[in-house]
Amino acid sequence: MHKFVLGLGGLTAIALAAGPAHAQGTVKVGLIMSYSGQFADLGTMMDNAIKLYVKQHGDTVAGKKIEFVRKDSGAAGTAPDVAKRLAQELIVRDKVDFIAGFSLTPDALAAADVLTEAKKPGVIMNAATAIITTRSPYLVRTSISLPQAVGTLGTWAVKNGTKNAFTMVTDYGPGIDSEQEFQLQFKNGGGAINGSVRFPVANPDFSAFAQRLKDSKSESVFVFVPGGEQPAALAKAFAEHGVSPKSMKIMSTGELVNDEALKSMGDAALGMISGWHYDYNLKTPKNPEFVKGMNEMLNGRNPDQFAVTAYDGIHLIYEALKKTGGKTDGDALMAAMKGMAWESPRGPISIDPQTRDIIQTIYLRRVEKIGNRLGNVEFDKVENVKDPVKERMRAEGKLTDNGLAK
Repeated sequence: MHKFVLGLGGLTAIALAAGPAHAQGTVKVGLIMSYSGQFADLGTMMDNAIKLYVKQHGDTVAGKKIEFVRKDSGAAGTAPDVAKRLAQELIVRDKVDFIAGFSLTPDALAAADVLTEAKKPGVIMNAATAIITTRSPYLVRTSISLPQAVGTLGTWAVKNGTKNAFTMVTDYGPGIDSEQEFQLQFKNGGGAINGSVRFPVANPDFSAFAQRLKDSKSESVFVFVPGGEQPAALAKAFAEHGVSPKSMKIMSTGELVNDEALKSMGDAALGMISGWHYDYNLKTPKNPEFVKGMNEMLNGRNPDQFAVTAYDGIHLIYEALKKTGGKTDGDALMAAMKGMAWESPRGPISIDPQTRDIIQTIYLRRVEKIGNRLGNVEFDKVENVKDPVKERMRAEGKLTDNGLAK
């Protein structure tokens, strides 16, 4: 693909010169997701959930036909310049009304200025660093701010007698967010942090890190790695070094204990604890139908958090269009999204009207045997959790009324 470079001012000029965006009866949704590379599994889950939503709800909303334009950000890995170029192409060449997806944080951050300049809504279906939504008034998130889950988990751990911990995270925005929030809440509760390591984003071998954890003789460890191939690779390194819930309390976000990772770990995963916003075992009103639909889309495989957050992202787009009567003015669509609340397969969720970030329940789960398989069993939950990072910014007067960083 040839190089496509365009300044933000040029973006607007070309878009205006291009005339009407597309046929009056069509709304175009651009998708920037990892369809290939080491994070391709995220794209598989997200794309199939989008297809399921359209299958269930039709491809017409408010009298407008919904069309999708898919762009692959995965082959280049975490390449912000690629994501920015793809966002520009979607707006200028494909004339989309929304951009959604954003598998990883660098992709979302790279597109923020493009969305602001073009006044196009961007729906974050996965990228989970707290600050993303503060970078553009046209970004809204249906996934998670990782500190929502991690702060809840750190608070729970120290309240339930865990005295010291080691942290292990991937060295990019979401991992650093997770490390900082876990350490903050754990220390606030009186716990001690024994040490920490950060992994390279593309890291197939975790052996040396697992040895450092073992040498720390910590009572517990908190882990964050993104999805894709990394959870299974880290679990393999733990097993090879004798690190298991039998030797220390292992706590994580949901990626480490998703279905595919649990299959690779086997009984070594029994007892792992996670704080997370979705699991296919959840007993919520909407979840059984969602799981059944995803099973059919994925030939029997169960959905994970990437699926439900993409499903909710498309729901948000449909409902916003209903509120605007099919009009695609960016400011009108963003106004429609703010404060929206609905029953998701993960439970009740809403969009914070100031920060445009999601408010949701965080579930505490433990890996147990469910029949003849391993699964995450909920044992506690915290409802209506907001992103704690932006809550601190709000309290300190560091957010504008529109949720941007001052």
